[in-house]
Amino acid sequence: MRYRVLIEQDEDGVFVAEVPSLPGCVTQGGTRQEALSNVREAIGLYLESLEAHGDPVPLPITEEIVEV
Repeated sequence: MRYRVLIEQDEDGVFVAEVPSLPGCVTQGGTRQEALSNVREAIGLYLESLEAHGDPVPLPITEEIVEV
């Protein structure tokens, strides 16, 4: 599955990665690449936890890019 990830740099320079379709799935890293690596791991652990508890896995968010 593919999940949309939002990455923003906070006021301390840390990159924070959040997965909107997986509530509470948030991680961080000292660099953008580190945050991406960490969020891949966080998504995997999040999905494992859902499956272990018998909870449904949220569908990924799809989006379209519109040129104007």
